[in-house]
Amino acid sequence: MVRNASCEKFQIALLPSVYGIEFCIALVGNLFALWLLVTRERRNWHTGVVLSCNLAISDLLYVLTLPLLIVYYKLDKHWTFGDAVCKIERFLFTCNLYVSIFFIMGISVNRCVAIAYPFFTRNHVQPTHAKAVSVSIWILVGVISSPVLRFASTCTARHANKTLCVSYCDQLDERSHFTYKIFLSVFGCLVPFLVTFASYSVVIWVVWRNANITALEKRKVALMVMSVIVLYAVSFGPYHVFQNYHFYLKIKYPDDFICWVYDFYQVSKGLAALNMCIHPLLYMAVFDSIRIACCGKHAEEK
Repeated sequence: MVRNASCEKFQIALLPSVYGIEFCIALVGNLFALWLLVTRERRNWHTGVVLSCNLAISDLLYVLTLPLLIVYYKLDKHWTFGDAVCKIERFLFTCNLYVSIFFIMGISVNRCVAIAYPFFTRNHVQPTHAKAVSVSIWILVGVISSPVLRFASTCTARHANKTLCVSYCDQLDERSHFTYKIFLSVFGCLVPFLVTFASYSVVIWVVWRNANITALEKRKVALMVMSVIVLYAVSFGPYHVFQNYHFYLKIKYPDDFICWVYDFYQVSKGLAALNMCIHPLLYMAVFDSIRIACCGKHAEEK
């Protein structure tokens, strides 16, 4: 495939600044959330806090790799950190993306059960259960992300003296890599989205029918639902659509390079990492301390 130089110029101009901004916001936001969690929520480790804590840790693990990508694109897509670090960076990106999706699903199911079945939740759902779910999610995502360690690698650019860090290098892996991406899109994104959508549909139905639920609780539910809608509409959805379409075109039209698809794919990569910046809004609906620190106390809490 002959790559269009103007497409790569757009990518090189876009991603370093996007990743730089996301690095600053995500690092500060998630460190602040963890600090509040340790200092103010340590006596109130309910299930939602446990799940959110894991989400923040996942964000911090990946955000620390963003400087590597910033350097990579600043050097005109020349990877200087070796093959092993390339594989680790791609693996951590994949883990962060799907850990985020699965923990958001877990938070939505947890909130659904808590609101729809409050007495059952109070008597039977404990932080220990959330910790077990968290371990299960980390193991599951680690397993489904592990093929990235096989596919991702460094390779030499055809028409330039530089080393690339790419999703796959060997053309023989093209179809199997595409099949793997479709699997991740369905199992790692679509299925959790359907569960999350169903959970929040129940939450909205129960909350707006129940006159005993306070205005504060309704605002927290609204914030949580809006955060998840933004995550899927802006971050998760576009990334999976344009990534799969790009790889499909590479297989179907190997001698052509569809520049606008490639450009949208690069934008979606930046938006995929944006999820780390949106998560602190989700924490505001789960942690009372972070909501109070950012917005002050509501009249009902005074």
